[in-house]
Amino acid sequence: MNELRVVIADDHHVFRMGLHRLLDSVPGIIVVAEAADTDATVAAVVEHDPDVAIVDLHMPGGGGASATEQIRRGGLRTRVLVLTMHAEHAMVRQAIRAGARGYLLKDAEPDEIIRAVHAVHADQAILDSAVADRMLAALADTAPANPFPQLTGRELDILARMAAGQSNQAIAARLGISLKTVQNHVSNVLLKLGVEDRAQAVARARDAGVHRPT
Repeated sequence: MNELRVVIADDHHVFRMGLHRLLDSVPGIIVVAEAADTDATVAAVVEHDPDVAIVDLHMPGGGGASATEQIRRGGLRTRVLVLTMHAEHAMVRQAIRAGARGYLLKDAEPDEIIRAVHAVHADQAILDSAVADRMLAALADTAPANPFPQLTGRELDILARMAAGQSNQAIAARLGISLKTVQNHVSNVLLKLGVEDRAQAVARARDAGVHRPT
């Protein structure tokens, strides 16, 4: 079986040394080079053609995001796993946009780092659980509130389709349900919204910004 080749890029020598020892202890993984700045990271990837580059974000010469972007733009096959101390959303977004396939914090357990290396090598996206929790919480805080909490998810979707101008027949065809089922949902929507007809329901939906089917 071919060995999984890794480049370690971090400007802290002691951390590189510890990570190097960890990975060398894993059968099937070999560290082929180390780098301490952005230019050296890109040069090591070009020279050694590793499967995975483990990159810190804060390095001299532009940082890990810059190195990651250069690797991606160069068409190199190497997958990048960011290993950093920083969990700020802006830095996570910057790294992912640059082309990183994984993002871990440096307090990750050794087995988490090893799993992440294998996952990134397999072209899977991986995110540190603490970072993921923070991002999900931020998304939840910024998500628009449902203007019609009395409606079920299906009823809200049908209301949005009504507001988008779809007929009952078109809604039935798009959702793969019977026309009678759609009519029942529409009746429930009118009842729950307290409106007399379809036109009033559509007007309320558009006023609330509900006009994009899920």
